[in-house]
Amino acid sequence: MKPLLNFPPDLLLKAQNIRVLFLDVDGVLTDGGLQFTAEGETSKRFNTLDGHGLKLLQKAGITPAVVTGRDSPALRLRLQALGIEQARFGTEDKHPAAQEILNALGLGWEQAAAMGDDWPDLPMMLRCAFAAAPPNAHVEVSGRAHYITHTAGGNGAVREVCDLLMVASGRYVDLLEPYLS
Repeated sequence: MKPLLNFPPDLLLKAQNIRVLFLDVDGVLTDGGLQFTAEGETSKRFNTLDGHGLKLLQKAGITPAVVTGRDSPALRLRLQALGIEQARFGTEDKHPAAQEILNALGLGWEQAAAMGDDWPDLPMMLRCAFAAAPPNAHVEVSGRAHYITHTAGGNGAVREVCDLLMVASGRYVDLLEPYLS
């Protein structure tokens, strides 16, 4: 079986040894919009393609990790449903938070990928072996990313990066096969 998905070989080589994917939330896992209730609660809209991609990524042996400047019950609930255990909330300085996660996992920056959309994500992205951004990212971020997704943040952009990392790891076909039989 030959998958329909195809990425440039140089991109796959760059992503070949990735063991952890750092993700921002607003603008990456969501469309970046914030909705507040009258009580001040924040609600967020997540894409199911991203969610399934993150579950598959874990099956491929790559740990998804969230480093975000905000915190909300909705976000924590979503991460729990996806089985994402590595997360740091309410941190504007994302480099130390990501370093903590790397230390906990026993990994180095050369085994890390990051996806972000705005300036606070740059310290993580610039240290990683592979950096991605959605097309709605700030120009300073997208101009430094190795890969710009075709879909916008909150609309399946994370799934694209998950697929790329699964192909690069050599696990994509194995994970897809049960769905085709």
